[in-house]
Amino acid sequence: MNTKDFSKYETARILGARALQIAMNAPLLIKITPEDLEEIKYDALKIAEVEFESGILPISVKRPFPERKEIELKKAKEKKVSDNVKEEIEKEEEEEIAKGGEIMELANPEDESEESGGKVEEE
Repeated sequence: MNTKDFSKYETARILGARALQIAMNAPLLIKITPEDLEEIKYDALKIAEVEFESGILPISVKRPFPERKEIELKKAKEKKVSDNVKEEIEKEEEEEIAKGGEIMELANPEDESEESGGKVEEE
């Protein structure tokens, strides 16, 4: 696998794991001259980067994907307001008016709040 095939998170995980191994005295997988080691100050992370970029690290990444299920989705039932329900609502409105109450629908609720001094009254 090419080093560009890994995400930045996978790269960080691989480099961290390999740097820990190197810090615990694991053998190096690439030949680095003592001068180069002194130049990078024996930094385990930099050594791990050199090994990673050379592509010789035996570390792989598992990318699990969710299982694909072939289940048919249920369709939502459409609820229709029957004529009987509409008639019941209309009767309740007529009874409310007959009792002396009013059913008002405001186009803009802010109009009501301005007229009553900022208070909206509910029945």
